[in-house]
Amino acid sequence: MAYTTERAYELISAAHQRGRLAHAFLLSGAVGCGKEHLAARLIQLVNGATQAGGGTDLFGAAVPVVVPPLDDLESGWVRVLRPRMKSRRIGVDEIRDLEHTLHLAAPGGACKVGVITEADRMNDQAANAFLKTLEEPPQRTLLLLLTANPQRLLPTILSRCVCISLLGGRPLLAEGGAELVNALNLAAGRGFGTPVAALHLKAAFVAFLAQRRDAAEAAAAAAEKEEIAAYRDATDGTWLKERKVFHEAAAQAEYLDARNRLFDVLMAWMADLLRLKTQAGGLDFPESARKLDGIAQAESETRLLQRMEALDSLRRTLETNAFEPLAIEVGFLKAFG
Repeated sequence: MAYTTERAYELISAAHQRGRLAHAFLLSGAVGCGKEHLAARLIQLVNGATQAGGGTDLFGAAVPVVVPPLDDLESGWVRVLRPRMKSRRIGVDEIRDLEHTLHLAAPGGACKVGVITEADRMNDQAANAFLKTLEEPPQRTLLLLLTANPQRLLPTILSRCVCISLLGGRPLLAEGGAELVNALNLAAGRGFGTPVAALHLKAAFVAFLAQRRDAAEAAAAAAEKEEIAAYRDATDGTWLKERKVFHEAAAQAEYLDARNRLFDVLMAWMADLLRLKTQAGGLDFPESARKLDGIAQAESETRLLQRMEALDSLRRTLETNAFEPLAIEVGFLKAFG
C-alpha cells in the first residue's frame, strides 16, 4: 500500500510516541513524491525539534508545516549521503565514513541519523558494507534510505527496513515522456517481435537519449562560460580547470538522470502490454491501449515477462561501464526482437 507523505509521517510518528520506532526505513516513490521532505520531518521528530506551522489559523484554514530542506539539517550527528562521483554512484568509503559517525556518542542523547538519497546508487561494495550496519545498528540511530527504484536494492537490505511507498511524484508523461510514448507507439505500429521492429524501437529511444545528452551538455557549457567570464581575472587557471571537470560531471549526471526517467517510461510502456494481455487494468498509458492491444494479444504472458526481464537486464548493464550504444542495441533486440 502506498501513502501520502502526511499519512506516512502520522504512522511513523505514532510508532515513535509508543517507543516502537524502527531503526531503518526505506522511503520509496517517484521523483517529486516528497521523500526528502518526509525524511527532514523525521529528523526533526526524533531529535525533538519543533516544526513551525501546522494546525489551523483563526479562520479554520490549515497552516502548512514549515520544514527546512534536507541538506540544511545535516550536522555532526545527521549525515546525508548523495551520489557525488562522476558515475553517480555511492562508494564504500562514503558508507564507512557514515558508519564512523553513527558509532560515535552523540551529545545529550541525541539520535544519530543517516540518510542515503538514491540508495539504489550504492555500488556492490557500499551496499554490502551498509548491510552490516543494518544488521547491527548502533544505539539511538535512525537510518533512512530514499529511492525511486527499490527493486535495485539487495533483498537483504529490503528485508531489514520498514518499507514505505509514497504516492505522487513526477508523472511518467512529463519531461518528454509523452513524446517518447508516441514514438514507441509509432515504431511498434510498424511491427513487433522481429529484429527490424526492435531496431525501429531502439532508434526512437536513442533519439530521445541524444536530445537529453545535448541539452545537458549545452546547459553545462553555458554555466562554465558564465564562470569563466566572471572569474577569469580573479582566480588562477587551476580553479577554472577544476570547474570544467565539475561541469562535465554535472552534465553526465543530468544525462544519466534523464536516461533513467526515459527507462521508467519504457518499462511502464512494456508493462502496459502485459496488463492488456492479462486484462489487469491500471494502465500507465490508457490512451495507447487501442494501439497496443493487438500486440499484447499476439504475445504470450511468458514472452512478455521475458521481454520485461530483458529490459531490466539492459538497465542494470547500463549502470556498469558497458559501451552504451552496443548495450542498447543488444538489449532492444532481446527485449523486442
